[in-house]
Amino acid sequence: MNQIDLNGQATVITGGAQGIGFAIARRLIASGARVTLWDMNAELLASAARELGEAASAVTVDITDYAAVEAAVAETERRLGRIDILVHSAGIAGKNAPLDEYELDEWRRVIDIDLNGAFHVNRAVLPGMKARNYGRIVNIASIAGKEGNPNASAYAAAKAGVIGMTKAVGKECAKYDIAINAITPATAKTRILEELKPEFIDYMLSRIPRGRFLEVEEAANMVAWLVSKENSFTTASVFDLSGGRATY
Repeated sequence: MNQIDLNGQATVITGGAQGIGFAIARRLIASGARVTLWDMNAELLASAARELGEAASAVTVDITDYAAVEAAVAETERRLGRIDILVHSAGIAGKNAPLDEYELDEWRRVIDIDLNGAFHVNRAVLPGMKARNYGRIVNIASIAGKEGNPNASAYAAAKAGVIGMTKAVGKECAKYDIAINAITPATAKTRILEELKPEFIDYMLSRIPRGRFLEVEEAANMVAWLVSKENSFTTASVFDLSGGRATY
């Protein structure tokens, strides 16, 4: 493992109790960061923080509630003094169905968590980063946001929105020492697969030239550089982790 210097960097990782978020937390702590995990699942969150050790703490928060996100920022800044790094990983896959059969409430739920949640979290941490003229943000989008997946229109739309938002806000903050980028993973081996139909999982695997799903540690390795001070120029950009699937 390459040793990227994140010594003392105060970090928030949403969706950090499991999956890609947890793997990123473990990788950043190994590089010297102090990490606060944000997640809705209080029990899983507490277990994850214990496993990560004294460099980790936890805040239970619903990212669809902006007031709760603001409170989580205040609590995290009380504990860590500031927020240098945000990795926004929280999200859901949603149900699989054709667009003309997609349940209205399910569409709203996916958009609220995957897109509005990303907006809430980015919006809440940026004032502090601007005031300190420093920050690193990585939003976890998806290859589905670039290419679309059939029978997953809500998820694809939300992740496309995250990509567009990242590009816009990265340009807005380019005059500060704030780098804001997104990554677009192909499907990873996480519990999100439990939400999907077996035939949909098979479809996604068939689209990956590498012939396998992403390992969460591979995502963590890319994020570790993106949130480091070494990433001092690149912003408003999208980095693929698609195993060769991405075509643009």
